[in-house]
Amino acid sequence: MDKEAKNLRTLDIYVRLCEGKVLNKHEEALKFGVDERSIQRDLNGIREYLADHAGESKGMREIIYDRSKEGFVMTGSDGALMTNDEILAVSKILLESRAFTKKEIGVILDKLISGCVPQKNLKLVSDLVSNEKYHYVELHHKSTVKDKLWTLGEEIKQTNLLEITYAKQIASKEIVARIIQPLAIIFSEYYFYLNAFIVEKDEKGEFKKKYDYPAIFRIDRIMSYKEIGQKYSVIYANRFEEGEFRKRVQFMFPGKLMNLQFKYTGRSVEAILDRLPTARVISENKDSTLIEAEVYGKGIIMWLLSQGASIEIVRPKEMREELKQILTEMLSKYV
Repeated sequence: MDKEAKNLRTLDIYVRLCEGKVLNKHEEALKFGVDERSIQRDLNGIREYLADHAGESKGMREIIYDRSKEGFVMTGSDGALMTNDEILAVSKILLESRAFTKKEIGVILDKLISGCVPQKNLKLVSDLVSNEKYHYVELHHKSTVKDKLWTLGEEIKQTNLLEITYAKQIASKEIVARIIQPLAIIFSEYYFYLNAFIVEKDEKGEFKKKYDYPAIFRIDRIMSYKEIGQKYSVIYANRFEEGEFRKRVQFMFPGKLMNLQFKYTGRSVEAILDRLPTARVISENKDSTLIEAEVYGKGIIMWLLSQGASIEIVRPKEMREELKQILTEMLSKYV
């Protein structure tokens, strides 16, 4: 017997068992043109493989004969496959993110479900997410970003300087050109963003950072990008940490790093600490909690305004004055 044909047959049987299918030994023999003893040897070989790779894990996979189904099935842990709870949780997160077009989200969810859910649960999971897929509302820009994410990720990995054209505001059609040092891709509040330092040539013709802090570009607004044939160097100790940046920025508004201190009189200090990962409680009394946090830029003002009268800025003084001016202008609209 041809060894390659035998190996392919065994692999075919193994894959279908992993998918949750029921295999009848007589039907398999007819399908492959061999006797039932050959199919039994295939099953025994798969059993030995599963036993050798079980290790210390609980609920190891086994091949058993199920009399009620009149065939062989695989039981035990699904390993790399996802449980119903996991696939539903991930699907809900993807749908709520609204990060993709309706066509994109449909393709992604179909692949996720068919590739990660055990065969026996496919219909149940598909039915549970089908209504939300149908009523999914895509964002107004309707731009496909998947391809940009991968290629920009490669540019970051290869430390290439890029020239981009960027639509600052879609409504006004203001297009600008920038030379950037791409740093990281971040997702927040419905959109994917590219963090990058804007660079300019100095008197020696070398590219230098224009600002000490990175700019933030919405990826769907990047109209074009190309390499300029130069790379940038990264000192490991000073490398950009997107996780640390993400802790300090609100609504993807860039700006200088600052130390914010405010009094909080609301009901849930925990919610504040969850929203601002760098926040820490300085002191507490029966009326208020004094909180300090390290934050970037202007986005924090938008969040502070959303908290109404439950927050009072203590410092920095310039932010306190800026918020006071914004509130005065807001109040004037309701006089």
